[in-house]
Amino acid sequence: LPNLKAVFYAAGNVKGFAHPLIERDILLVSAWAVNAIPVAEMVLAQILLTGRGYFRAVRSYRENHRSGEAKSFPRSGVNGETIGVIGLGKIGTHLTEHLRQFGFHVLAYDPFTTAERANELGVEQVSLKELFERSYVVSNHTPDLATTKGVLDGSLFETMREGATFINTGRGAQVVEADLVRVLSERPDLTALLDVTAPEPPVAESALWTLPNVVISPHVGGSVGDEVVRMADCVIDEFEAWERGDPLRYQVTREVLATMG
Repeated sequence: LPNLKAVFYAAGNVKGFAHPLIERDILLVSAWAVNAIPVAEMVLAQILLTGRGYFRAVRSYRENHRSGEAKSFPRSGVNGETIGVIGLGKIGTHLTEHLRQFGFHVLAYDPFTTAERANELGVEQVSLKELFERSYVVSNHTPDLATTKGVLDGSLFETMREGATFINTGRGAQVVEADLVRVLSERPDLTALLDVTAPEPPVAESALWTLPNVVISPHVGGSVGDEVVRMADCVIDEFEAWERGDPLRYQVTREVLATMG
């Protein structure tokens, strides 16, 4: 393709093919930012349910069939509760904006985010350790980089608050599965909602399949149905802007690719 000038990709992850294009100064546009919208919406729904104690109450109700006892643990609701967001990329940013509208206090950990950017988003920047200790829900949106593999381990999961929930829509490789399984086994008050694992799906003998306080979904966070049309519309708009010579919103540059999930 010696005359190739630009690639417009109506989907999200471009890591499998982006480097040769960028190295040759071929324009690359991706709908990754638009694909982040449904992921953030799904996580928001899970957080709202967690605030009501939904997941913990459901499994307790299944065990004892007594409605009062099933929901007798402390439930914080939504207003003013603390949520921890790991990674302030496109998904984390969308989620943070949603959370603020519902009255949550948002803690954030992202080594690529400046203090100025955190202030714009209205989040409190903290260490990863403090985020796990203070948050009622921890939601992982860390990019899939070599430096992020295995960063979420038992030393963090052990410090989670009573009744806390861990949500992972980032990548499974960022979690030390053996540590997560151990902590969840020792602490039935905790809940894990996993849309990604490593491997995916987990091996048949993984305890993630059988632990009552784990919910595994088959990587359903991305765009489906008419949401896919939204991604197509995004790159069509970008193509038309490129033809007119207008600035692009979703170009994947070397700098963007370096921190993309």
